Amino acid sequence: FTLLDYKNSFVGRNIKSDVLSGFVVAVALIPEAIAFSFIAGVSPTVGLYTAFILGLITALIGGKPGMVSGATGAVAVVLVGLGIQVKASMSPELLSHLVATNQLSSYILQYILLCAIMAGVVQILIGVFRLGKLIRLVPQPTMYGFVNGLAIVIALAQVHLFKGEGVAMYILVLITMLIVYFLPKYTDKVPSGLVAIIFVTAIVIIFKLDTKNVGDLADISGSFPSFVIPFNIPEIHLTMSSVMVVLPYAVIIALVGLIESLLTLSVLDEMDGKHGNGNQECIAQGTGNIVCGFFGGMAGCTMIGQSIINFTNGGRGRLSSLTAAVLLILFVVALSGYISFIPVAVLAGIMFMVCINTFEWESVNRIRYMPNSDKFVLVAVTVITVFSDLAIAVISGVIISAL
Repeated sequence: FTLLDYKNSFVGRNIKSDVLSGFVVAVALIPEAIAFSFIAGVSPTVGLYTAFILGLITALIGGKPGMVSGATGAVAVVLVGLGIQVKASMSPELLSHLVATNQLSSYILQYILLCAIMAGVVQILIGVFRLGKLIRLVPQPTMYGFVNGLAIVIALAQVHLFKGEGVAMYILVLITMLIVYFLPKYTDKVPSGLVAIIFVTAIVIIFKLDTKNVGDLADISGSFPSFVIPFNIPEIHLTMSSVMVVLPYAVIIALVGLIESLLTLSVLDEMDGKHGNGNQECIAQGTGNIVCGFFGGMAGCTMIGQSIINFTNGGRGRLSSLTAAVLLILFVVALSGYISFIPVAVLAGIMFMVCINTFEWESVNRIRYMPNSDKFVLVAVTVITVFSDLAIAVISGVIISAL
């Protein structure tokens, strides 16, 4: 990999295609980054910062030009498990104090930031020691159970949004799902998620519907990310026990993130006939996650859907994903006030469509022809993901498959 190779990889077909595709991706990233933030239990700003920082770094030094990275469902679901574990590790007195002083979310966020940094270190080590190929050796039944359980967990994470809502919420969610499903069949020039946001928001405003919006759930900060040190806030201290709580989740996020990233790299290799560098992508993902942790973002990885959108729209160079990252943060800074008015129903609808597209429907047909041992692994990983957490599920699947 030479300087000339890097120069040639910066622009794909032409500058115009890369910039226009980057614009489309930037707009499409906003609703997903916000929705995945809510799943992880953090402010939408955290997910938006992740999309900017991780997207920027992987655009510049990633192993495959045109790949798009940011907050993802796979990582967000693992962070849900981390949040539960953090609360379980607290003393009743500390938990009561944090709840009473409204510091619980800030406390858990410190663990999420630390988790991003630790996951990044693991990913860099995997890349440096050229272990990227081993990541792809996760057994197929485990992968099926992983994505199916992930889809179910993301769907269940939307249920609380319907609490106290009327019929309007259900109708708006349905309208969103119909737009996201049918619009791409007629045109891929505009992101279906963006069209759904504009259309449904217009309905809410015109008919003055009483429904929750993003601003009701969290404050959207219209500013650039700033440097933060995890655990550097009053009454919260970094200890070895804190590190041990985070470690298993950091390892799983590192592995899950690289699995998703390297699978996406393989898909894009087939699309353009060029071979990406898996180990370089591991290092880029790790570097991005470390920087995310120090600038208020959660861990993330490559987004297969947005990467394919980028490639389909002609974004084949680093300039395309770089444009997407830069435009995203500019949109957040300039339009944060408007983002607050987005109905929660739109995000729920988009996430339900993410679930439908994430679920490996082929596994339902294949399970009839699988050996009983593979069937058991698939079902076990799915069930453990739903009722426990993704970290335990993936580890269990790999161990059972090896027996």
